[in-house]
Amino acid sequence: MHLASLLIFAAALFVAAGSPGPSIAALVARVISKGFRDVFPFLLAMWIGEAIWLSLAVFGLAVVAQTFHYAFVVVKWVGVAYLAYLAFKMWTAPVEAKEGEMPREDSALKLFFAGMAVTLGNPKIMMFYLALLPTIIDLASVSVIGWVELTLTMAIVLVVIDLAWVLAASQARRLLKSKRAMKIANRVSATTMAGAAAAIAAR
Repeated sequence: MHLASLLIFAAALFVAAGSPGPSIAALVARVISKGFRDVFPFLLAMWIGEAIWLSLAVFGLAVVAQTFHYAFVVVKWVGVAYLAYLAFKMWTAPVEAKEGEMPREDSALKLFFAGMAVTLGNPKIMMFYLALLPTIIDLASVSVIGWVELTLTMAIVLVVIDLAWVLAASQARRLLKSKRAMKIANRVSATTMAGAAAAIAAR
């Protein structure tokens, strides 16, 4: 891959991925509600999901998504249902937590599944790669090494963006000390999470 092509790809991805969407909304809502310590399985799944969409686009396998359309629909609606469930838990979460005490965490497997469902259930990601990549590279001539370079570039951009969002949400969480503030934060997080579910369902 030419360096110029990778830089163009990175810049476009930075703008697209940095804009708040269902995945970012779910991520921020989770961090504000529960903290950042248990959010990394969710992040890992999001990054793997993005790599899957990128790979489908690079190797011209969008037809696979068409062929297995109903499987992707199932993943999408399972993701929507789980996000709605998380929104309900946030809305009804107790606010009388002791200092240093956090609500019971979901398992790493559940968080990983949620992150994968949010990412794979969002066809906008696939459309982004399908629309962008042909404009900067010849997909017919991409080698395995070129795919690795694109994937690493994607990973670096997403790690920087997502960790920045986690840091911002974590700092906002530190400001929430009173019961009233915690209740408002839970309700805002629940509404944001529900909005993420609705955004995915509408696509």
